[in-house]
Amino acid sequence: MKRHIPNALTCANLLSGCIGIVFAFKGDLTITAYAVLVSGIFDFLDGFSARLLKVKSEIGKELDSLADVVSFGFLPGVVMFQLISQSNFTSPYLPYTAFLITIFSALRLAKFNLDTRQTEDFIGLNTPMNTLFIVSLPFIQRDYPEIINSTIFLIGITILTCWLL
Repeated sequence: MKRHIPNALTCANLLSGCIGIVFAFKGDLTITAYAVLVSGIFDFLDGFSARLLKVKSEIGKELDSLADVVSFGFLPGVVMFQLISQSNFTSPYLPYTAFLITIFSALRLAKFNLDTRQTEDFIGLNTPMNTLFIVSLPFIQRDYPEIINSTIFLIGITILTCWLL
């Protein structure tokens, strides 16, 4: 029974990410941010419990990466898509550049799984921290709307975070 606990926590991370995506598409980026926090807690707990219970598995490693692609890859892409869609953009296709975040997050997660130098520490920006930064932008927007509503700023953030990943 104990060998299923980490994977159950990983699935809770995935569920929280899916819920966050639904709220992001509805435009409720506050609930989305809370869902990211919950995903992050479950992401921490799955690894912690696997080490504590000594039940690491290859399927758990793969499941964790798949859940992270949703919660910390696709979800921030959707948030950025919403922000660019609400900005002063001129092209109907420009908001889709936000999904570069999803692509580079998936690449980052795949590289992390293969890079033996990252067993103790991260090299580059990890996907949960990138996601926390991106979901914080709507909160910053409340105080600095002229900056966050700038398409150039949002595209710049997208490119910068992709490079850092």
